[in-house]
Amino acid sequence: MSRFETAPRLAAWAGVAPGNDESAGKQRSGKTRKGNRPLRAILTQLAHAAVRTKDTYLSALYQRLAVRRGKKRAIIAVAHSIMWSVFHMLSRNEVYREMGANYFDERRRQFTVDRLTRRIERLGYRVHLEPVAASAA
Repeated sequence: MSRFETAPRLAAWAGVAPGNDESAGKQRSGKTRKGNRPLRAILTQLAHAAVRTKDTYLSALYQRLAVRRGKKRAIIAVAHSIMWSVFHMLSRNEVYREMGANYFDERRRQFTVDRLTRRIERLGYRVHLEPVAASAA
């Protein structure tokens, strides 16, 4: 992994890094590089398999992105995330740690609560929230 130095360089070499098309302060969608074709094909196949698993970080990432950006871009984003994970696992000699499907909700917990509360209120309901006490069981 020392050949690539950083995870973004490895992802760009593999062809799963997002493109960058910026000019005069305007950012447009850029195409990904061709990259290493066999590795890119394997990563996209891994991404397709990973998004079909239940209650995993990668499937949650795909679900969030597919709604906003489209299914194909979401698959490339998942492949990009896999490449980053592989880089860090190999360079640090660590095992994969699954963050879970609720990672994005827990990361910004209060934002998620506020967003869902506003959404229910727009439907015509009054919301009163109380934290649930942890059970002693």
